[in-house]
Amino acid sequence: MRPGHRIDNRFDTRRADGVPMRPLACERCAAEVLVRKSSRQQTSVQWNARATAACAEREAAGRTGVAFEGCRSLRDTIREAAVAGRIEIVDERSATAAHQEPGHRG
Repeated sequence: MRPGHRIDNRFDTRRADGVPMRPLACERCAAEVLVRKSSRQQTSVQWNARATAACAEREAAGRTGVAFEGCRSLRDTIREAAVAGRIEIVDERSATAAHQEPGHRG
């Protein structure tokens, strides 16, 4: 093994801002992925083999030969989790922290 190379395949869920990816299960098919929302517009999703096999929309796309562009059910689950506060939105956390700093005006 060369220096600096990992010998395992675990994902590094740590980020410089301290907000890791969180497990979240799709409300439709229970496929569990890792999710992180950097902003309302940007979402990172890590699929594993089990989630890929469990996703009903991914399976349906494969049967029809249509390119899989993402799971709408999972997207809805992520959106609902963010609104309910089960998934943290990093930009909003940063904005809240800035407003709480001493001397902040605004």
